[in-house]
Amino acid sequence: QLQLVESGGGLVQTGGSLRISCAASGRSLTNGAMGWFRQAPGKDREFIASIRWNGGDTLYADSVKGRFTISRDRAKNTAYLQMTSLQPEDTAVYSCTAGFGIIRSSMSSSNQYAYWGQGTQVAVSS
Repeated sequence: QLQLVESGGGLVQTGGSLRISCAASGRSLTNGAMGWFRQAPGKDREFIASIRWNGGDTLYADSVKGRFTISRDRAKNTAYLQMTSLQPEDTAVYSCTAGFGIIRSSMSSSNQYAYWGQGTQVAVSS
């Protein structure tokens, strides 16, 4: 079983930056992908970004493209989401996720991911 633990959330002012992390343990991420989703109160879960563990190719939601960067450190089994130019509408619980055998066209679909972290709160004050 794969366990995912997020860290690094918090409160930041509009225009600020924050990096959140997701540490994976329990099994190899070879041939897998990791992603970030977020959910704001009263809203549906939203895809943010994903990265293939082996090749490192990435996919972003249009709403964060150019502001957020997903990366991974294979030696540390950790994925990161660097967030810049944060806006109040970025306020949400951010969840890390992982899955295997996901084709690129499906990497933004939450039902493709079998493993989820507990989530970390990101709040952006105006």
